[in-house]
Amino acid sequence: MAKADPRHAVADCQRGDAALTRAFTLLGKRWSGLVLGSLRAGPAGFRELSRAIEGVSDSVLSDRLSELTKAGLIARTVDEGPPVAVTYELTESGRALMPALHELSQWAEDHLPA
Repeated sequence: MAKADPRHAVADCQRGDAALTRAFTLLGKRWSGLVLGSLRAGPAGFRELSRAIEGVSDSVLSDRLSELTKAGLIARTVDEGPPVAVTYELTESGRALMPALHELSQWAEDHLPA
């Protein structure tokens, strides 16, 4: 059996590290996970999200929604009304992230002090 080239293992590790860095740069920001988790049940407006996520300021919530929308995890829909209504919902990419967030939450429950 041929030995694996250690350079390939390092390159694979570096690609994985880069992907984790990108993921945690976005998801590691305070409130990002809670915003995504709050949308798991379905679309919600800004006020609904603000009430559901205790302690988040309107400006930070607005920033997180913008960042997550730009990243393609959330879709923003404007209904011209009247009255004008804006709703947010998970995209396919956002829904694909939910099992990983659930697993991370379970890991934290099992291994991190409260």
